[in-house]
Amino acid sequence: MAVLPIRIMGDTVLHSPASPVAEIDDEVRTLVADMFETMDTAPGVGLAAPQVGVALRIYTYSYVDDDDQPWRGVLINPVLWMSPPEPGPPDPDEESEGCLSFPGERFPLRRADRVLVTGLDLDGAAVRIEVDGWRARIMQHEFDHLDGILYIDRLSDGDWKTVQKIARKRGWGKPGASWMPGVDDLEA
Repeated sequence: MAVLPIRIMGDTVLHSPASPVAEIDDEVRTLVADMFETMDTAPGVGLAAPQVGVALRIYTYSYVDDDDQPWRGVLINPVLWMSPPEPGPPDPDEESEGCLSFPGERFPLRRADRVLVTGLDLDGAAVRIEVDGWRARIMQHEFDHLDGILYIDRLSDGDWKTVQKIARKRGWGKPGASWMPGVDDLEA
């Protein structure tokens, strides 16, 4: 297993829809193992293949809830259904999220509270996940990556302007920007 560099906002692979996985082979299994290693080192609660420069519809997730119940897995070629988000502005204390591809920042974003995701696991078996709360947020966030959408693309105008200022200051927003978990001093 290897830790992979994580692409930062502006890299073209992050802003284009990913392709379906045609076959779950050893190359895909190695990629998924490397994604788990990278996600854990970062640390993050999810990681999509485009974030490590691979334009395939795969993401990993790992979350421990308030009851210390671990929840960890991989979804290949996922399909997402969600309930409509509640109307109104997001609560900055309860609905802020971050992203390994815009590291060190958090912004409030309203998401659906409940989702259903289907896809495949590493053995090619069908997976069906129904979750709510933070687990639903993780599923939506990672699924967005597969469609070329970063969570910052969904922010309010005021927060979007702040994102642009941060990106300019840090030299992000162009192809080739990345950081190495465990090496570079960045947090998401």
